[in-house]
Amino acid sequence: MSQVTVRSVVYQIDRQTYEGRLAFDAEHKAARPGLLMAPNWMGVSAGAEDIAKAVAAKGYVVLIADVYGQSVRPQNADEALAAMMPLKDDRALLRKRLQVAFEQLQSQGEATVDTSKLAVFGFCFGGCCALDLARTGAPVKAAVSFHGTLDSPNPADAQNIKGSVLVLHGASDPLVPKEQLPAFEDEMNAAKIDWQLLSYGGAVHSFTDPHANVPGKMMYDEKTAKRAFKSMHDLLDEVFNG
Repeated sequence: MSQVTVRSVVYQIDRQTYEGRLAFDAEHKAARPGLLMAPNWMGVSAGAEDIAKAVAAKGYVVLIADVYGQSVRPQNADEALAAMMPLKDDRALLRKRLQVAFEQLQSQGEATVDTSKLAVFGFCFGGCCALDLARTGAPVKAAVSFHGTLDSPNPADAQNIKGSVLVLHGASDPLVPKEQLPAFEDEMNAAKIDWQLLSYGGAVHSFTDPHANVPGKMMYDEKTAKRAFKSMHDLLDEVFNG
């Protein structure tokens, strides 16, 4: 059983300090695939670390991206909304912060990353982030969104996507507008992307979050979460080793 270590990765963007969290098996010295993880709207948190550690245990180096800044750690939904919305409304700024975090994944000195095997995944707001990083043309083999919004301010940006795209969606999710699904499909098809959209019956928003407990809106679904993570790991195995 691998022993996953978590370390801070501190970096600067425009003279502001950001602090991501790096999860990896410190006993494994050889280069491993690198995954950038975009957390949900709560940002860098204990729950995000739990997910990063579980994924890292599968043989990856995982960096949780900090898109808010070191001093912004939301403690409730109101604070999370206040932190998230300026970035949802300014995708250029969001993408810049994601790109810098992606660079940190590759350049940090704690764990050796195989830079030929890179991917991004995210949850809720982080799912939006994962897709947006791929739309910048970042060299990711895969971009995976768990119960995230799918909209793009400029659908033509999909032409920049270099890898496969996997969207894991709750079919009863009230927080992802239904019209975003066909628009996303059109966006991916127009750009001739290798894409999948898996829609899980009965699942609502936040189905991977063990702490989500708002019936009909945001609820943990253990079976769906296991299926979704398996789909991600199957894709990563395919794009890294296929």
